[in-house]
Amino acid sequence: MRKYWGDFRDLMFKKSATTKKVIDDHEKQKSSSHVGSNDGSMDRGNWTNKTEYMLSMIGYAVGLGNVWRFPYLAYKNGGGAFLIPYFIMLAVAGIPIFFMESSLGQFCSQGPVNVWRILPIFQGVGVAMVVVSTLVGIYYNVIIAYSLYYLFASFQFPLPWSDCFDWSNTNCSLTPREVCNITTAASWSEPILTGNMTLWENHTCPEKDIISIPIQSPSEQYWDLVTLQRSSGLDETGPVVWHLALCLLLGWLLVAAALYKGIQSSGKVVYFTATFPYVVLLILLIRGLTLEGARDGIEFYIGSKSNLTKLAESEVWRDAATQIFYSLSLAGGGVTALSSYNKFHNNVFKDALTVCLTNCGTSLFAGFAIFSILGHMAHVYGKPVSEVAQAGFGLAFIAYPDALSKLPISPLWSILFFFMLLTLGLDSQFAGIEVLSTCLVDAFPETLKSKRSIISMGICSILFLLGLPCVTQAGIYWVTLMDQFCAGFVILFVALLELVGIFYIYGGNRFIKDIEMMIGTRHSIFWLWWRACWFFISPAIITMILVWSWLTFRPPSYGTVQYPAWGVALGWCMITFCLIWIPLVAVWKIFHAQGNPWKRLCAVCSPVEGWGPYLDVHRGERYADGGQVDGKNSVQLPEHNHYQMSKQPNTPLTP
Repeated sequence: MRKYWGDFRDLMFKKSATTKKVIDDHEKQKSSSHVGSNDGSMDRGNWTNKTEYMLSMIGYAVGLGNVWRFPYLAYKNGGGAFLIPYFIMLAVAGIPIFFMESSLGQFCSQGPVNVWRILPIFQGVGVAMVVVSTLVGIYYNVIIAYSLYYLFASFQFPLPWSDCFDWSNTNCSLTPREVCNITTAASWSEPILTGNMTLWENHTCPEKDIISIPIQSPSEQYWDLVTLQRSSGLDETGPVVWHLALCLLLGWLLVAAALYKGIQSSGKVVYFTATFPYVVLLILLIRGLTLEGARDGIEFYIGSKSNLTKLAESEVWRDAATQIFYSLSLAGGGVTALSSYNKFHNNVFKDALTVCLTNCGTSLFAGFAIFSILGHMAHVYGKPVSEVAQAGFGLAFIAYPDALSKLPISPLWSILFFFMLLTLGLDSQFAGIEVLSTCLVDAFPETLKSKRSIISMGICSILFLLGLPCVTQAGIYWVTLMDQFCAGFVILFVALLELVGIFYIYGGNRFIKDIEMMIGTRHSIFWLWWRACWFFISPAIITMILVWSWLTFRPPSYGTVQYPAWGVALGWCMITFCLIWIPLVAVWKIFHAQGNPWKRLCAVCSPVEGWGPYLDVHRGERYADGGQVDGKNSVQLPEHNHYQMSKQPNTPLTP
C-alpha cells in the first residue's frame, strides 16, 4: 500500500523544472500586486485600492467647467428645461464614449499611445491626445496660478477688490450710474448738462429716457489692473507679471509633488482634493440660501422661470452636447491612462456610470451654490440676475468675488471659494500630466519605469517654462486663444476617429468580447443600447457638433478686445499641429509595412502581434497565442517599425 501511495503522490505532485518555474512566476505576479491579488500588473503597477481610482477619475472629470460654465449655460438655455437635452446627451454620447475609453485602457493596461496597437494606422490619434494634453496642461496651470493668487489675496480685510482704487483712471464705481437723455426730457426747468446727458438729482426723468452708463466694478478693476496688469491686446505682450509667475511656479511644484511617485502618490492626494470641493459647495450653498435675493437667483437658474420653448432651438442641444463632452474630459487621454492602472477584472462599466453621473450631479449642485449668491448680489445692486451672471473667467474672478465681498466675514468665504477652485484645477491637472508620464514609461519601460519622480519633475519644469508667456501682461489673451482652439475642434475630431477606428475597423463585436473578458458575459439585450450609441448615435452627434461649430465659428475675443489676424492664424496652426500626427503616423506605418499596397493597408488595420491583456494570466483562449485574436492571425510588424513587439505577449512595447 505504501508503494502505491508513493507512486500516486509522485504522479500528482512531482513538478518538472519548467512547471515549477511557471508556478513560481505566477506566484511572483500574485505577490507583486499592490492590492494583494493576482489581478494586478507586475511591471506597471496598480491603484492601491478602488477608492483611489474612483476619486482620481472623479477629480479628473469634475473640473472648473462644472462650476463656471454649466450654471451659465443652464440659465442661458431655459433653466430647468436645459436638463432635458443635457441628460439625453449624457446617455447617448457621454457615458458610451467614457465607457469605451476606460474599457480600452483597462483591457490592455497601456496609455493612450500604446493602446493603438489595436489599430496601428490610428496610432497618431494617441499622439494627438498627448499633444492636446500638453497644450492644455500649459494654460490650465495658469488658471490654477490665478486661483492661488486670489487665495493669498483673500487673507486681507477688507478684500482688496471690495472698493475702487483712487490711483486708477478707470470709470470704477460701487453703484450703477444712470443718466437721462435730455433730448426727450426737455421739459426740465433747469437741467444740468453733461454733453447730451444730464444727471437727474432733484428731477424726475421718464423711465424710457433712463440710460445706464457702462462702469467697471471694483472686482473687475482688480482683475484687470492688479492681477493681470492686462495690456491692450495680443500685439502688446508686455513684461512678465511676476506675482503670477511665482504662483505658476508654486502650482507646478504642487503638481510635481503629488505625482512624485505616479499614481502611488497622487492616489493619496486625491482623498483630499477630490472631496474638499463638495464640502465647500455645501457650505456656500447653505450660506447663500440664507441671503436676501437668493430665491431670485435659484429661480433664474433652474426654478419656476424654466423656458421649455428653448428646446426647439438647435443651439440649446449643441450647448448640452458640448458641455457633456468637455466636462467628462473625453478624448484627452486621461480616462485611458487612469484606467490602465486598474485590475483586469474590475467592473469598468459600473465605474463609468458612477463617474459620469457624479460629474453631472456636481454640475447641477454647483449651480445652486453659485446662483444663490449671485441672486443676493443682484439684489444688492438692484439689477436683474441676468446682468450679473457671467461664465468662465468673468464668473470665477469677477462676478463671484464681487458677490463674496458683500458678505459678512468676506475673507472666510473668499478663502473657501478659491481654495475650492485650486483643488478642482489640481485634480484635473494630475490626470493630464499622468497622460504624458504614462506614455513615456510605456514607450521606454525598462529605462523609465523606476524613474517616475524624475519624469514628473522634468515634465513639470518644461511646461512651467512654456507657460511663462501666459503670465505676461498679454497672458490672458494667450490663455483664451489656447482654450478656444486646443480644447475645441481637436478633441471632437479625435473622439470621432476613436469610434470609427474601434467599431468600424477593429470591429465592434470583437471589442465587446474584449470587454466581456473583464466584466463577464452580458445578455445581447444589454449590448443593444451600447451598439446603437457606438456605431451610430455618438458618431452622428459628434459630426453634427463639428459641422455646427465650423459653420458658426467666430474669431476669438476677450471682452471687447478682438484678436489680430496673426493670432487667429496661430490658433489654426495649433489645431494643425495637434492633428497632423494622425496622417503622418498613418503614412509612416504604411510605408514600413511589408507587401503590396493592399497588404500594407491590411497590415496596419489589424492588431499587432501580442495585442491583448498585459499579463499572460488574463489572456485566456482568445489571446492564448500572442499572434492570435479570435482565431485570426494578428499582424507582425517588421523589425524596423517604430514600435516593436517581443515574442512574449506580456512584454510592453519598446521603441
